[in-house]
Amino acid sequence: MRFLIDMPLSPVLATWLADRGHAAGLGLHAATDSQIMARAKHEARTVVTISTIRACSQSHAPASQA
Repeated sequence: MRFLIDMPLSPVLATWLADRGHAAGLGLHAATDSQIMARAKHEARTVVTISTIRACSQSHAPASQA
């Protein structure tokens, strides 16, 4: 699987996943949630986060946040 590790998770998690055969990249430090989700979609990655953003599939646009 391909992962995108979001802040504030440790970069150690990306290394741990990579050591187990997964492609793990780090999120953009100052990126918005929308930018992170766009990057993950573009790179076909699953976001790993402790953020409060809503999950969405790649075939659906994110729900608007009211």
